Amino acid sequence: MKENKAYNSKKLDKNSVLPIYYQLAKIIEKKIVDGILKPGEKLSPEHELASRYNISRMTVRKALQELAKVNMIYTEKGKGTFVSKPRLENTVFELKDFHDEIKKMGMEPRTKLLGVEIIKADKNLAKKLNLEINTRLVYFRLLISAEGEPLLYENKYIVYSKKMPILESELKDPSLTNLATQHGNYFPTMSKRILNAAVANSKEAEILEIKKNSPVFVVEQYLYDNEKKPIGWGKSVCRGDRFKFTSYIGWTMDSILE
Repeated sequence: MKENKAYNSKKLDKNSVLPIYYQLAKIIEKKIVDGILKPGEKLSPEHELASRYNISRMTVRKALQELAKVNMIYTEKGKGTFVSKPRLENTVFELKDFHDEIKKMGMEPRTKLLGVEIIKADKNLAKKLNLEINTRLVYFRLLISAEGEPLLYENKYIVYSKKMPILESELKDPSLTNLATQHGNYFPTMSKRILNAAVANSKEAEILEIKKNSPVFVVEQYLYDNEKKPIGWGKSVCRGDRFKFTSYIGWTMDSILE
């Protein structure tokens, strides 16, 4: 079999603090990223790589597993291991806690409790939370600002429980997860968020001190308990001129940092 020179431009350093499997994975990764090993091309078998680099097949297998984790290679049973095609279209936005994001901007977020009341779920809320109509909910309205400028208007709902009423002085963490944990009977174990673009209605524009129909981001959040039962729902309206959402997706073993 003809010697595959694609792996031979760099040697393993067995005196390095880096694990041997990781070094081999990085060598193969570089060849893929540089286009020397092309999408669809078959990699040398494990035993050949082990012989070429004088390492165990187990070490080779671990290196290949690292590359498979980031979808740079794939295996077809009975055929071998191949270089994957880059897939960078499936964008994923990481929506972090808004308080943390504001702090990263170098500003100190302030939360104002606009209102809290016990309400009965209407048809829309009952559907979102998979509840009977008229089920009692705790409804929070919050405004988050920084440096005197309103940034987010939030409406949050959790299934009602007979706990102590919330005080504004206690509102250090206004996240839906914390509200449900501190003021609900159910413990959240899973969350889902949905990001949409919209325009501000009259009420949202007034609270955020922007013009009606100004662009805004709307983030819906659903909370679920360990039985995947909805226990909370929230809607955050973010000023479109103050927030941006960035997604990174890479085809390497290393994380892409902003």
